[in-house]
Amino acid sequence: MKSLLVMSGKGGVGKTTVAVNLSVALSKKYKVGLLDVDIHGPNVPKMLGLGGKTLQYANGRIMPVSYNKNLDVVSMAFLLEREDTPIVWRGPLKHKAIAQFLNDVEWEKRDFLVVDLPPGTGDEAISIAQLVKKPAEAIIVSTPQEVALLDVKKCIGFARSLNVKVLGLIENMSGDIFGSGNVKKVADNMHIPFLGSIPMDRKIAISGDTGKPIAEGGKGEFSKIVERVITLGGQENTD
Repeated sequence: MKSLLVMSGKGGVGKTTVAVNLSVALSKKYKVGLLDVDIHGPNVPKMLGLGGKTLQYANGRIMPVSYNKNLDVVSMAFLLEREDTPIVWRGPLKHKAIAQFLNDVEWEKRDFLVVDLPPGTGDEAISIAQLVKKPAEAIIVSTPQEVALLDVKKCIGFARSLNVKVLGLIENMSGDIFGSGNVKKVADNMHIPFLGSIPMDRKIAISGDTGKPIAEGGKGEFSKIVERVITLGGQENTD
């Protein structure tokens, strides 16, 4: 099973949107697990239309919630009684929860485990890098803004310091508002593959709010990004 860690140096760049749609696009050909480890802001179930679902237990194992026959999901949101319940945890509790999500969930027979990380280089990212089964590779998401790109470079350094290969960079919200092309420049300058640009599109925002991922359409930039991920080695060493 190949682990793909979807990361961002800065919040608000659409990392969860990318993780969700990347998982949906992958699930058209592969068995995929999607693990939401944004403990304080678990939005994956909302974006997949899985709000109100709960995790079940069988034979001492946690069973993920199924989105489709090839995509299963685990998120802290499935453990909350209400959507507005805050998680007020320090680092050790978050580490314990992440370890349980990785070790006690029935993730067997998956080709990919896509992990949606919170922004930054804090506790959750460190725990995942230490605990996730290898091989693991990072996909880093950013908008074209210079202020976001500063944090991207930190994120790249963080991944490298933990011996996690950076598979590539994605430019999200590309277009007239935030600009375009800047993430590719960073990728080229740092000798990292550029996976593609996702345009600023109202349809993508609506798809997340309504729980109907735009990647279900089977075409568009997310499908192209999946092809690049596979080409760059994302399918290697799967079992």
